[in-house]
Parts: sequence; structure tokens; C-alpha cells
Amino acid sequence: MPLHEVKATHSAYLALREERLGMEEGYRFLDEKRLILAAEILDQLARHERLMAEYQARAAEARAALAGAVARYGLEGLSLYPASPAPPNLGAPTTRSVLGVVLEEVPEAPGETPEDETGPPPPPVDASPEGDAARAAFRALVPLAQRLAVLVGNLERLRREYTRTARRARAMEDVLLPELDEALRTVAAALEEQEREETLRARMPRVGPP
Repeated sequence: MPLHEVKATHSAYLALREERLGMEEGYRFLDEKRLILAAEILDQLARHERLMAEYQARAAEARAALAGAVARYGLEGLSLYPASPAPPNLGAPTTRSVLGVVLEEVPEAPGETPEDETGPPPPPVDASPEGDAARAAFRALVPLAQRLAVLVGNLERLRREYTRTARRARAMEDVLLPELDEALRTVAAALEEQEREETLRARMPRVGPP
């Protein structure tokens, strides 16, 4: 029943007050959930920033190594340089839950890629320190990019859950709780008015036949 249609009775007032207490408890839970999710978002962001700084530094080294290799071989000659083997395997990520949000964790140190899966690259016809350095520098970027992808996925899931939680908390704080408070005040005022009328009727002298 809409709040504006609630009848002014003691049972209705008690029901509204009980609903108000339950909603306030729900709001406190959502508010605490917002804080926990925000703290986890900040932690994940800090880790992302540290890893991104490392990735950007390694990427700058890789670009410099690439420039040296291009200077030695040229673009066409460098394209014939044997490809790098697969980078070290990060292993299956572990998962943990933060208030229902599944977060993935990857080990800081990558595992070993089995030799029989990749094997060493074929030796280049014209090997050089520049070519090897460029190949190794770009190979080292792959595990960092994988870890960054995991953190981005965590942040996106946390963002969605935080947005939903904040929306529900604001709806309770700005709409539902004020509506319940207004309904409680209206019903309480109506009950007081009924009590005053009953008191006045009880005090009025009764006029009967002589």
C-alpha cells in the first residue's frame, strides 16, 4: 500500500516504525558495503598504478631496444629475426570474494613454461646483441600486460558493484527513508488528533432527558 494511503491506526504506526527500523539497518549495511568496496578499489588502483609504472618503464626500454635493432637490420631485416618463445606462464589465477565480488589474483613471480611446449627459438642467421635485446625486452612485457589485465577486470567488477550499491543507498537515504519519516509524522499527528477528540468527547457533559 502506498504510504499516503496508510490509515491512521496504532497498528499502522507500529508497522511503519518496524519498517523504518529495518530499512535503516539495510541502509547502514549498504553504507558500510560502499566503504569496503571503495577501500578495495583504492587498493586495486594503487597496485595498478605501480604495475603500470613498471610496464611503462619496461615499454620504454623495449622501444629503445627496438630502435637499436631497426638501426642494425632495418625493418625488413628485423622481421626475419626468429620470434621469441612464449613468455613464462603466470599460472592459473586464484580467486577471492569481497562482498560477493569475485577478484582474481596472479602470482608476482611467473611460473615456468614447459620446454616441450615452446622450445628455444631457432638461431638467427645473423645474430646480434641488438636483436636479442629487442626480443627479450618485448617478451618481458607480456607477463606485465597479463597482470594489468587481471587488475583491470577486478576494477571493472568492483566499479559495477559499487555503482549499484551507491545507487541503492542513495535511494534509501534520499527517497525511501524520508518518505517513511513523513508517513510516521503524519500518522502520529493523526493519532494525537484522534486522542484529543476522544478526550474532549469524554469531558463533554452529557445532556439527557430530565
